[in-house]
Amino acid sequence: MTDTDKELRVSKIRDGTVIDHVTAGQALNVLAILGIDGSGGESVSIGMNVPSGKVGQKDVVKVEGRELSQSEVDVLSLIAPEATINIIRDFEVVEKNRVERTDTVRGILVCPNHNCITNADEPVETEFEVLEDGVRCSYCDTIIREHDVAEHIDARGSGETAL
Repeated sequence: MTDTDKELRVSKIRDGTVIDHVTAGQALNVLAILGIDGSGGESVSIGMNVPSGKVGQKDVVKVEGRELSQSEVDVLSLIAPEATINIIRDFEVVEKNRVERTDTVRGILVCPNHNCITNADEPVETEFEVLEDGVRCSYCDTIIREHDVAEHIDARGSGETAL
């Protein structure tokens, strides 16, 4: 049996996005950022904890028929700072970018402070300042540490909490 016989192959996508070099174990959080929970019929392939010569292990997420918004990429940079975003059209990579940390993240995270204005019945979109080791709510100054960011992803994408 050759090494090729032992590999699991995932088919190429015609059009969409491949998110590569995701921090190992974060692929499901990437899906949460994208609002993908399996109910929308999206075609998604996930590789978790796959070998990587660069970082030891990584996750890979392929999403057919979808390109990421800037706000999705901004939050992605918090949980997968080494990720690359590959835009695929007609089976070819037409654009390849590394994620870059932004100064602020809007509408994707939920503030854990129940007294924050973003958690009231007001049409206020969440906004967080990106810090070295997490994010800070622009309204109430509550800090979410980097290792807790994934727990505060708003899978509905509204940036508003339903209490």
